[in-house]
Amino acid sequence: MSLECDNMVWGNSAFAGLVVAGFLLAGLLLRGRYPHIPIWSIMMAAMFLSLLTGLVGVDEAVGFVDFDVVFFLVGMFALVGLAESSGLLNYIAVTALSYFGNTVSMVVGSSLVFGLMAAFFLNDTVALMGPAIAVLVGKAIGNKYEASFMLLLHAITVGSVMTPVGNPQNLMIAIQSGMQAPFISFLAKLAVPTVISLVVLGLYIVKVYGVEKRPVTAVALPAEAIVSRKDAYIAALGISVSAGAILVNDAFAALGLPHVSSRGLIPFIVAAAVWPFVSSPRDVLSRVDLGTILFFVAMFVTMEGVWRSGLLQMVLSHAGSVGFNGFGGILLTMTASLGFSQILSNVPFTKLFIQYMRENGVTGADENLWLSLATYSTIAGSLTILGAASNIIVLEVLERRYQLTISFWRFMKIGVPVVAFTSVIYLPFLLL
Repeated sequence: MSLECDNMVWGNSAFAGLVVAGFLLAGLLLRGRYPHIPIWSIMMAAMFLSLLTGLVGVDEAVGFVDFDVVFFLVGMFALVGLAESSGLLNYIAVTALSYFGNTVSMVVGSSLVFGLMAAFFLNDTVALMGPAIAVLVGKAIGNKYEASFMLLLHAITVGSVMTPVGNPQNLMIAIQSGMQAPFISFLAKLAVPTVISLVVLGLYIVKVYGVEKRPVTAVALPAEAIVSRKDAYIAALGISVSAGAILVNDAFAALGLPHVSSRGLIPFIVAAAVWPFVSSPRDVLSRVDLGTILFFVAMFVTMEGVWRSGLLQMVLSHAGSVGFNGFGGILLTMTASLGFSQILSNVPFTKLFIQYMRENGVTGADENLWLSLATYSTIAGSLTILGAASNIIVLEVLERRYQLTISFWRFMKIGVPVVAFTSVIYLPFLLL
């Protein structure tokens, strides 16, 4: 009788998980036809289903929200919003773009700039800063805005692979894997294929969008970009202090030294410190994207519900029979990362898969496996919109501020080849 009850409960949970996952996927696909429906509203409806079906209890839902991420977003939205309103972002963009002599070198160069910024300043930070720069790139290459935003989306994903501070999942791997020198290991094996991938990405965007090679016309003079010098200086100081503090804090964490565990509070505290001194605090507050924050709150609860349904564990238990040895282990890690990141998003997936790997005997000495997890859980963000949180940040800014959108299918059509050629580029380095 007990076994029958257990099977019934599991069956109900599995069905509920299918309902939630199916609704989420259907909602994202329908956005191509109804782009006025914001992506955060679809995720919130999926959260409602998770609560309604009992996958997550109402009283416990708040406990699954990662407020570290929420505080990070509020702080960075405020600082980046100040940088944008003051003209600082336009100044940086115009100055950087002035070094490129033609449109092709601009696209390839921008790919490297976006990617390397993501590697050392966290991809979500660049996702917040990048749209204003991408607009100028799109204008300079012939009003091809989709091309410039696709470049931004994929460059910050690929670029963040190469360091432990490029994205949250890499940081979790660096801290929890037991690797002795993660920063060195990441750079030693992943820096070269990352740079190669960014160059190939730039050339791929040139080819797909038919960017013709021609001289670049300056879009504005740098001196004209600054609207408020005072706010520009405050924004530059705030972003620099936040990025520097996060880097130092992450280094301390990797070395086992005293550090701030709630790293998302760092930009939030910095923003709180500078907020009273800006010209228009209310304007800065209006630039905090509530839709993106709601998306993340709902995502944490929804993904917990999908995980509790047991569907993913069942698939992993069968896949795990392959083991984590040699090429088979790397292939298993690659397949699981690329697949499950589309359902759970890559940060929640990595959090769960680290524990799964450790339970299956993977230790800090198995660096190639951990670096494979970092690589493929990250580039999984180029496969679909749900694969990475940075995608959501960029697309929400794109839709809210620039009234442009990229459908689920369009993103995937461009992203599948990106995942294919980056996977091939990284694989030989991971097998060494």
